[in-house]
This record gives sequence, structure tokens and C-alpha cells, in this order.
Amino acid sequence: MIGIKRETIAHIPALMIEDSRKEGQPLPVITYIHGITSAKEQNLPLAFLLAEKGYRVILPDCYLHGERAEGLSNQEISYKLWEVVLQNLKELPMLYQELQAQNLILDDKFGLAGTSMGGITTSAALTQYDWIKVAAVLMGSPQPVRFAEEQVAMLKQMEVDVPLTEEEQQKLIRSLEKIDLSKQVDKLVGRPIFFWHGEEDQVVPFDHSYSFYNDAISHYKNPENIRFLREVGRDHKVSLYAIHETVNWFDLHM
Repeated sequence: MIGIKRETIAHIPALMIEDSRKEGQPLPVITYIHGITSAKEQNLPLAFLLAEKGYRVILPDCYLHGERAEGLSNQEISYKLWEVVLQNLKELPMLYQELQAQNLILDDKFGLAGTSMGGITTSAALTQYDWIKVAAVLMGSPQPVRFAEEQVAMLKQMEVDVPLTEEEQQKLIRSLEKIDLSKQVDKLVGRPIFFWHGEEDQVVPFDHSYSFYNDAISHYKNPENIRFLREVGRDHKVSLYAIHETVNWFDLHM
């Protein structure tokens, strides 16, 4: 039987999904990060399928989301996208270390995946943490500098007032250099990574992940360790097909 437990891991509210018969035992762990203005509960279907395969799945609530909401509107939260991504990167090693301390990770098998903002976080985390063994990026951008630049340009064109000065915007963009996977592909060092993206995505541009993949595959001695799955006609919404292919990816590489 698959069980769902509410946990607080290193002060972070999370759901832990696992086979109830293996509670407390070391298992391969996959942490899945939700999208902007979403919450941990929305990824339960995928987590359930992964748990059926024998994984312990951790679904954390990101800063300002879910149980950590601070009463901001969705628009206000969206303006804080990069702040949340950077906070995710600070908190990820806290989760990992706490799970390690509790002896819940089998043979250091730790995978990371996410949707949209969670996919952006996953790509960025690969520039920082070599203990991530397998990754999956669903409609996220591995090019945060490019994405932030395009966001700023679009808001200017629309003449939208944003809560950042021009100087603050440029400072933010520069701060993303160090977590931009497209500028340090060597940090992948052959680690298995899966991309899924809908061709009609109007939120996170399809080309961000697709052009990255076409560049990154040449860095792989084992090209079967990197896969890009494009879905025709799909917009910014993860399909059931994508969910099953993500589960298959971890089952193959973890």
C-alpha cells in the first residue's frame, strides 16, 4: 500500500510518499518541485506512480507557496519567481542532509525533478550539487539568464509596472549567471537528464530546453543518458504521457 505522510523536513513542509511496508527503510529518493503559484499536493499523481516503483518521493512546498503562503496574490508571487528559485536552491541541500541523517536514502540515490519553476530549479541545481544522480525537467528552462532577459523585455514592451528598478533587474539577471546550466554544461558530467516540453508552451519557451538539449547531447559519451521528449500541440500543462515517461526515466536510470 502506498502511504502519504505530512512531514516537516529541515523546517520545510512536505509530503512523503512511499510504500507503507518500507517506512523508515533506506530507499532511492526523488524530490519533485512544483511550479510557481502551485503547491506540493498537485504532484501527487506522479509521486504515487514513482512510489509504486519503489521510490520514496518528497514533495516540498516552496517558499511563499502552499503551507508557506503569506497571502500574496498570484501576480505578486509570479514577480518573485527568481527569489523563490534561489530559495529552493538554498533549501535543497537541507532536505538532502536531513534525509541522509535519518538514513532514508539508499546508496546515496537521490533524484530531482520538477514542473515549470520546479524544472528551472532542477536545471539550476545541477550546476551546484553533484549528489543529484538523475534529473527530469518538465517544461522548465535551463537558461535562466535568457529567460529573465526575455521576461524583462516583454514587461517593458507591455509597459507593465514591476516592483524592481532597472538597476535591480540587471543585478538579478547577473546573479543568475552562476546557476545557468546552459553556460556550464560540463557540470552535467554525463548525469542522466530528461526533458519534456510542449511545443505550444506560451509560458516557458519550448526553445529554451530544446536548444539546450541540442547543445548538451554532444557533451555526452553515453547519449542515452540525455533525452528530449517534445509533445506536439501541448501548451503549459503536463500531460499524462509526460508523467509516465518521467516515471520510466527514473525507473531506467535510478
